[in-house]
Amino acid sequence: MKIIVLDGYTENPGDLSWAPLEKLGEVTVHDRTSYVDDPLIAERIGDAEVVIVNKTPITKDTLDKCSNVKLIAVLATGYNVVDYGYAREKGIPVVNVPTYGTQIVGQYAVGLLLEICSHYGYHAQTVKEGKWESNPDWCYWDYPMIELYGKTAGIIGLGRIGQATAKILNSLNMKVLAYDSFQSETGRQVAEYVELDTLLNQSDVIFLHCPLFPETEGMINKDTIAKMKDGVILINNSRGQLVVEQDLADALNSGKIYAAGLDVVSTEPIKGDNPLLKAKNCLITPHISWAAQASRQRIMDITVENIKAWLKGEPVNVVNK
Repeated sequence: MKIIVLDGYTENPGDLSWAPLEKLGEVTVHDRTSYVDDPLIAERIGDAEVVIVNKTPITKDTLDKCSNVKLIAVLATGYNVVDYGYAREKGIPVVNVPTYGTQIVGQYAVGLLLEICSHYGYHAQTVKEGKWESNPDWCYWDYPMIELYGKTAGIIGLGRIGQATAKILNSLNMKVLAYDSFQSETGRQVAEYVELDTLLNQSDVIFLHCPLFPETEGMINKDTIAKMKDGVILINNSRGQLVVEQDLADALNSGKIYAAGLDVVSTEPIKGDNPLLKAKNCLITPHISWAAQASRQRIMDITVENIKAWLKGEPVNVVNK
């Protein structure tokens, strides 16, 4: 069996092993192929039966050119890079890794908030630059220090990651509200379900942990921002397309939104003309919430198990049944 990995570098830049995958067949690993549709994708797939991707798109045209493909495995939870509907028509299961990063993504979301509240990195750098040594007082701070105790956090999307975030916020003694079209008992244990407008009106901090669907695309826009508290903080390490970026930039520059902590943007890598690059109080990191080694090892392990299950005729984590 031929297995092709089209963009393996971000999953495994050298600190993991492809050996468990190599036990399943003849494996070819490319660090990168293309992040836009390109004839090179079909050329590299060739007659491979199993295609493994992270962000390389698998389109209808590519699938038509690669008639030997029997399985597509995504090294991620999100699978919108694959035309999974057309894959279903062709009888090709698309499998993903749904639970690998629950804890680390929740941790990272709260980390973005804590950095905004205390600016650890900035103040540490000023110390190294000599500002503390030459300061007339025994301490100083160049940004307001924000205490989270007693404040209200709103989580849009209270799935696994949203609940992991909520548990951390509970430990900070914050009130946690949540909006989700699907309510669960485990969710009720960590947050209070409310309507979206209530969450927008009452939250001091808003976290986005919802998937990207047509109905959620651009859900943070000038109209929903207008319903938020003045000085709210927005955290997004879910999907950049949930936010209308010019509207967010305008709200940051006007002070309506005090700060934003973002690990995702609408086009990645970020483009130089993205309005958020010049917006006030906007912290942007390069989509690395998921990237701890332990998390990436789980991606590798679950992907191998996905392929083994498919080989047994009992596929799991299929997103296009």
